[in-house]
Amino acid sequence: MAFTMYSASVPVFRQVLTALSDIIDKAETHASARNIETAALTQARLFPDMFPFARQVQIAADFAKGACARLAGVEVPKYEDTETTFGELKERIAKTLAFIESLPREAIEASAERDITTGSGDKTRHFKGQSYLVHYALAHFFFHATTAYDILRHNGVEIGKKDFIGSY
Repeated sequence: MAFTMYSASVPVFRQVLTALSDIIDKAETHASARNIETAALTQARLFPDMFPFARQVQIAADFAKGACARLAGVEVPKYEDTETTFGELKERIAKTLAFIESLPREAIEASAERDITTGSGDKTRHFKGQSYLVHYALAHFFFHATTAYDILRHNGVEIGKKDFIGSY
């Protein structure tokens, strides 16, 4: 299989978001078995100045949907950041997966040289599609997905490398 913009984006986001959804199941089981309130995990942070678990999941989903939308040349859907439970976070991931799977593969394939702009004001960034995906979107996505994983692991949820990687 050739390395393409599609193969470097949608399947990668799908794999990690699916794994993230699966570790949320493990976190829910962990909390239930130990009589831990859900909020103790969804609002857990690695350090006080970092976002909590729920926000890390939201941002990971945002980078997946945003990257795929921009690569496909369509408007990025807006999600309200209201999820507070494991179930709601899983729904956000499922909604994100459905969105990225709905995008035309051909549009993403043709995006390597597409002009992409993110941010606004002094945070505006301009990229070509391939550079945006490889050097910006994937890096941010993996940072937030990894941080979400790390928060759960730090809080005793029995997950490991295979859980983070998922299946491909």
